[in-house]
Amino acid sequence: MRARALIPALLALFATAALATPAQAAPLAGKYVAIGDSYTTAPGTRTYDNPNDACRRGPLTYPRLWAAAHPTTRFVEAACSGATTTEVVSNQIPLLTADTTLVTIQVGGNDVRFVDVLTNCILTIDDKDCLKGVELAKQAAVAYLSPGLAQVYGLVRAKAPAARVIVVGYPRLYKIGGNCGIFGLSDTERAALNSAADTLAAIMAQRAAEAGFTFLDARPIFDSHALCTSGTKWVTSLEWDKINESYHPNAAGHRDGYYAALNSLATSAKA
Repeated sequence: MRARALIPALLALFATAALATPAQAAPLAGKYVAIGDSYTTAPGTRTYDNPNDACRRGPLTYPRLWAAAHPTTRFVEAACSGATTTEVVSNQIPLLTADTTLVTIQVGGNDVRFVDVLTNCILTIDDKDCLKGVELAKQAAVAYLSPGLAQVYGLVRAKAPAARVIVVGYPRLYKIGGNCGIFGLSDTERAALNSAADTLAAIMAQRAAEAGFTFLDARPIFDSHALCTSGTKWVTSLEWDKINESYHPNAAGHRDGYYAALNSLATSAKA
């Protein structure tokens, strides 16, 4: 009888000990590394962790949104505003490790000095000056950016051999024949700038395919929300008082454009 009386007491003791044991944290589901330039960080969203930080990171970008929606995945934000392929090789790719499961890469616009091309088009009166600058940028994309991207993609694969890698492209900025009015750039200049986005997309898609990576083409996603469309704009227009915010995806562009597309691609990879 005494042995039987001890059983309930022992069960109670074991239950108390189990409750006192700290719960084990959920294991991490993987590691996501975001590599890229200002299109990957916060310019255009107007919301920054620290507006004085040169990388200009913030909470409303598509990598941050993906990380927030997947809290069991470790997130490493390597991207920095102004990055080129050279800077990515030196400072961002070293953050990749063998346990990385997802990588996004968006870089290339700074290699062809696209901001300078845009500025030139805005400041010059003659369309020919703008078109000349665009053509030079397209030539630089073929001659220099293409091999630069091949190097970047090869190093990413070497550092993260098991990762799903998504190369993120740039949008066309303008709807030609839209409602931008008679002031500002001409449709000839806007079409030329759009053609530069097409050149970048073609090169990025080709290099990505050769590396076995997925290319996220932003052009069809953003086209109905480009500048000069009548609906909601996903890209910031020129603002002289905030020049460094201009021509970048805004909060809606990151959320409804890039993040939605990235989430769809990353989810389909698991199916």
